[in-house]
Amino acid sequence: MKNSNDVNFLLVDDDDVDIIGIKRAFKKRNINNTVFRAKDGIEALDILEGSSTKIHKPYMIILDINMPRMNGIEFMKQLRNNPKHKDAIVFVLTTSQYDEDKVNAYSFNIAGYITKSSFGENTDKFLDIIESYLKIVDFPS
Repeated sequence: MKNSNDVNFLLVDDDDVDIIGIKRAFKKRNINNTVFRAKDGIEALDILEGSSTKIHKPYMIILDINMPRMNGIEFMKQLRNNPKHKDAIVFVLTTSQYDEDKVNAYSFNIAGYITKSSFGENTDKFLDIIESYLKIVDFPS
């Protein structure tokens, strides 16, 4: 069984302010796990494949939908079609409130879909979920 501190996070979002906010919220809650950042799906796939920086399992992905070059839905198609990464835990955190995006995201077996407009008021609830994952879920060695 892996220690909860061994779980890496990959934040995939092109918005620097949002990334700062997430990292600040993690720090406030003493979630001190290693955090990687990608600005779009292409960069995220590079990190997962170790082309530049290599993220090791277990990991959790916090993914935006609206990004340049490769958006979140396109990224999820690539991720779920890759045997090495098809089991990744993914939470979508996005500005998109379109049902089409929600349906598409859930079709790729995401763990949850959170809109950024509600994130501010629900940050603690979201971090409760993250902390629960880290504390009670057993990850393979």
